Amino acid sequence: MPAALRGAVVAIGNFDGVHRGHRALIAEAKVQAEARKAPLAVLSFEPHPQEYFRALRGESTESFRLTPLRAKARLLADLGVDALFALTFDAEMAGRSPQDFVQTVLLDGLSIGGIVVGHDFEFGKGRAGNLAALSYMGEMEGFTVTAFDTVTAAGDEKISSTLIRQLLKDARPEDAARLLGHWWAVEARVEHGDARGRTMGFPTANMHLGHCLAPAFGVYAVRVSILDNDKVVSRHDGVANFGIRPMYQVNVPLMETHLFDFDGDLYGKYLSVELVRWIRSEAKFDSLDALIVQIGADAAKAREILAKTA
Repeated sequence: MPAALRGAVVAIGNFDGVHRGHRALIAEAKVQAEARKAPLAVLSFEPHPQEYFRALRGESTESFRLTPLRAKARLLADLGVDALFALTFDAEMAGRSPQDFVQTVLLDGLSIGGIVVGHDFEFGKGRAGNLAALSYMGEMEGFTVTAFDTVTAAGDEKISSTLIRQLLKDARPEDAARLLGHWWAVEARVEHGDARGRTMGFPTANMHLGHCLAPAFGVYAVRVSILDNDKVVSRHDGVANFGIRPMYQVNVPLMETHLFDFDGDLYGKYLSVELVRWIRSEAKFDSLDALIVQIGADAAKAREILAKTA
């Protein structure tokens, strides 16, 4: 551990989505870090523990991640986090007792000075450790432990990654954004496609989602950031289709994004495509001409939506 990061105040959790609840918890850790003139850090796990245990049980491997590691790291950096400790979650980590996790990982490994966690935090093999045990160990070892209450939205609705995932599955990206505190985005490199969009007058950037949640199939109004080394090079409005393209029987879902008023080569570029509003479901058309007319209507609708959206 670099000397500059020793004694950090560490927010612990999976922070999938980095939603408003996560942001409030991290803000509390930031206040403590600034008061102590200590670094602010986030501790998370890769892969997500649920992914590890699902694979162990032979369950579905469909990805549920809102924010893969790269996107999460950038969102956390935007919040002023000095370091992200992304610890490997494997059989060794899953088998650690609460005492071993605190002593070996938090103290010997990371040299933490304080911890901020959710009020329902559990840790260690079989989730044997709880907040009371962590607080007791903190008193014995000289680090502080702060429990942060659950953050709710309007109507006492609990803000959770699970709820946000369901909203995206239900084609409600604007409601997901309300709980996230930012637009949810698909991030990946642009791949070579079949160039059908270009021949129809609507060239698209084609992206496979990889280890990322698959939202509802359909057409979306989107905002696109072109990234270089995780820095935003430029931003553009656009329209995107996510799905299997019924007319062409594509087996693997694909995100195809048309950037408005853009003329450039996007192959190999890393894009962040923010879903702003769902426009319609996927459909199969009787002819190519009918499809082109519909794409034009979708693009016009997306422009209208984005013009009214901050």
